[in-house]
Amino acid sequence: MNQQQQCRGKVYLVGAGPGDPGLMTLKGKSLLEHADVVVYDALVSPAILGMINAKAEKIDAGKRRGRHSKLQAETTKLLIEKARTNAVVVRLKGGDPFVFGRGGEEMSDLIGAGVPVEVVPGITSGIAAPAYAGIPITHRDYTSSVTFVTGHEAAGKYRPEVNWQALARGSETIVIYMGVHNLSRIIPQLIAGGLPAKTPIALIRWGTRREQEELIGTLATIVERIEETNFEAPAIAVIGNVVSLHSCLSASRPSV
Repeated sequence: MNQQQQCRGKVYLVGAGPGDPGLMTLKGKSLLEHADVVVYDALVSPAILGMINAKAEKIDAGKRRGRHSKLQAETTKLLIEKARTNAVVVRLKGGDPFVFGRGGEEMSDLIGAGVPVEVVPGITSGIAAPAYAGIPITHRDYTSSVTFVTGHEAAGKYRPEVNWQALARGSETIVIYMGVHNLSRIIPQLIAGGLPAKTPIALIRWGTRREQEELIGTLATIVERIEETNFEAPAIAVIGNVVSLHSCLSASRPSV
């Protein structure tokens, strides 16, 4: 009997969205309500976790800076084991599984192990958090391009580092995930690439949740402002002239 035949269930890589339970997809919510096992990440909001079937086994596999509860290989092994004996196994990931969520890695490993797997996309924080802060990442009067990039790169990856100077020249809006702790290194490279030091930047913490907060500055001032306010992750950074719209559009923040 091969691995595929031995596997009783299926793994669903479900995007939980950025935090507001109203942004959870109907398909994702239905899977949580019928799951036998849910393996979830650290950034999944309590409101989303509250949607999980009360009888389901819940396993915290969250990764946060400086404290990983499980290594990636351990998480994948766990998913394979749970799919052998359970019909519906949900791998619940903050945002979207395929946007800096390691979903592609997990799907590849599951397929290699003969485990049926399906991805259920979610709304990524790089779009939702700026929207809740009154910052449209595209706007006909300000920008016709946007780049999503990680500010926290894995060791031993496919290439040494992000070419920040090229991004500065090639994109009018830059959205950085997981980059708050590295801005002091990133910003000089963006300025060297041609972005003016006065370019607006917004840091958005806990996007779309009740506790969402923003820190607004420029490339020249934001690192100092982070130190002054003790602003910490998890947060995304939005860089570009669209950030200037925050002052007039943030008053219409969606209710959470």
